Amino acid sequence: METPTNENNSNNGTNSTSHNMHHFMEMGMDVHKVVLPPYRSTFQKLKAKLKEILFPDDPLHQFKGQTSKQKWILGAQYVFPILEWGPSYSFKLFKSDIVAGLTIASLAIPQGISYAKLANLPPIVGLYSSFVPPLLYAVLGSSRDLAVGPVSIASLIMGSMLMEEVSPTKEPVLFLQLAFTSTFFAGILQASLGFLRLGFIIDFLSKATLIGFMAGAAVIVSLQQLKSLLGIKNFTKKMALVPVLTSVFKERKETNDLIVLMIAVVMANYTHGLLLPCPATALQTHCWTLTNLFGVVCLDNVQSMKKPKMFWVSAGAPLVSVILSTLIVFAVKANNHGISVIGELQKGLNPPSWNMLQFKGTYLGLVIKTGIITGIISLTEGIAVGRTFAAIKDYRVDGNKEMIAIGIMNIVGSSTSCYITTGSFSRSAVNHNAGAKTAMSNIVMSVTVMVTLLFLMPLFQYTPNVILGAIIVTAVIGLIDVPAAYHIWKVDKYDFLVLVCAFVGVIFISVQEGLAIAVGISVFKIMLQVTRPRTVVLGNIPGTDIFRDLQHYKDSTATVPGFLIISIEAAINFANTTYLNERILRWIEEEDDGEKRSSIRYVIIDMTAVSTIDTTGITLFRDLVLVNPLSEVMEKLKKAYEGDEIMRPDALYLTVGEAVASLSISIKNQASNVYNEGWQKQQQQHEKQNVNESSQSE
Repeated sequence: METPTNENNSNNGTNSTSHNMHHFMEMGMDVHKVVLPPYRSTFQKLKAKLKEILFPDDPLHQFKGQTSKQKWILGAQYVFPILEWGPSYSFKLFKSDIVAGLTIASLAIPQGISYAKLANLPPIVGLYSSFVPPLLYAVLGSSRDLAVGPVSIASLIMGSMLMEEVSPTKEPVLFLQLAFTSTFFAGILQASLGFLRLGFIIDFLSKATLIGFMAGAAVIVSLQQLKSLLGIKNFTKKMALVPVLTSVFKERKETNDLIVLMIAVVMANYTHGLLLPCPATALQTHCWTLTNLFGVVCLDNVQSMKKPKMFWVSAGAPLVSVILSTLIVFAVKANNHGISVIGELQKGLNPPSWNMLQFKGTYLGLVIKTGIITGIISLTEGIAVGRTFAAIKDYRVDGNKEMIAIGIMNIVGSSTSCYITTGSFSRSAVNHNAGAKTAMSNIVMSVTVMVTLLFLMPLFQYTPNVILGAIIVTAVIGLIDVPAAYHIWKVDKYDFLVLVCAFVGVIFISVQEGLAIAVGISVFKIMLQVTRPRTVVLGNIPGTDIFRDLQHYKDSTATVPGFLIISIEAAINFANTTYLNERILRWIEEEDDGEKRSSIRYVIIDMTAVSTIDTTGITLFRDLVLVNPLSEVMEKLKKAYEGDEIMRPDALYLTVGEAVASLSISIKNQASNVYNEGWQKQQQQHEKQNVNESSQSE
């Protein structure tokens, strides 16, 4: 039963192609001429290209048709976005912003202290970094929801990179100097990208790369907290999974039994959501109290993720835990029983630190490298967070303004005892959910931190490090986005490979090398797309002049006899010209299928998707029929082949349908001419034969 079916299909295919050939011969389609684009000088083309690269958003458009006074006002508003919303600011907006500002301040204070410790810096530096940068961002930033300050990933990277060459415990002053200098270089890079409008550079960090990188970093950050959670003093400096776990098991004798018990109780709380009964002894009571506070941080974070309206829980839980644990440790002197505490913190506002910046010496290369990596990572995170919430509220965030704002924030911050800061996703989410209307919420947060620095610093002396570790773990655990990873797996397996490489590289090698591997694989993917562009063979949908991919529309397209129609869907350049030439030749061989004489009369190239071409790519088009070459391609073909056959009318067409219809008539005419020539030759031979026969009879 199968063989007749195949034969019928074969016959149907033959009939279809014959019908298509006849269809195009019968079509009376008008052939439109392919014309050259309007002349533009080299300067005009360069100007247009630079405008498209550097000013795709056309920032000067708003100045057209405005008076001189209005232009000055618009210019000031462009440089200082606070002037846009400031004049119309109302008490109603302030009520919303003050609630949001106080809410994010309650989260920023414990996170600032915790993230500074993550970067191996004094805890007070984390609070300094939550005071000055938010004030600057409120003036220069364009996002209404972004809450700025220290973030976990940038803190981790800076701390790990600097710690490779300088010990934060043996040389704390030098380490602090290098951190401030790295922040300065990060700010210079960020502001430069904004001023030069080169923000597209950060787009090389794809979504897959960032998801894998952040998940790996979250694991490493969490593991690093075992140092404080387990009370280990001699902990590894390396930021990889194997060294960290090796250090934990190697130093297990050093582990504080009380803290191990606390971890066990926390896991029970986290699993069951219940506080355990109070133990009998005093020492166990201390452990029980701190453990349940640790568990509250975890549980409240989970509750706020399940119910966004419970934002105040996730915002207040860290600060409440810090306050209660500090009071308990102070009341029962738990620091005398093995509970590690922060210690005394300096009171007062940010001291100047420009004299601590190091622009020469042995570590200049280290701080520049650290500044570049932390600058790009923090910039990417800040802009991504800002755009996320802007999309939710339907307003626009200017990426270049954000780069300038974050860059200036870090340049000034490096001179005022601040380390790298950017927009934080956790604080911005709380800010958004708390009802922030403008960047005034950052000013409220900054003022709250200022009050804390001036009057409340002695209260943090007895804050246990285990609580800070819990805050860090619960903050970074949300960076592991399993649903997003699964979505990438479903959509694009190559992107999922990039994600996995970033994750594995970070946890098994190092943070910066894992990121470099993921970026390298992403760039390799782009190189593959450039050097091996997508090319497809087109077929005709019967009864129409529409041509589509034969592999995509298998049941509704058919080849046209005598034609090989190819669509190239990428720019043509020196990197892919050889591949395209070999691919076209291979298709011709496949179409001939071993025949002695080629059945292909014309090779047609659909260039609709070819945006540009270089001097090497031009050599590809000899003896080919071109369809719909774009303006830049036409200009270069004209200059390269002026007066050549490639520019003749029957080698350039506007659509594939017109090309096939016109060339099909040419094939028919050629066949008719061949037939006539053969018939005339036969007639001449017949007449000559008759003459010879007549001569012989005479």
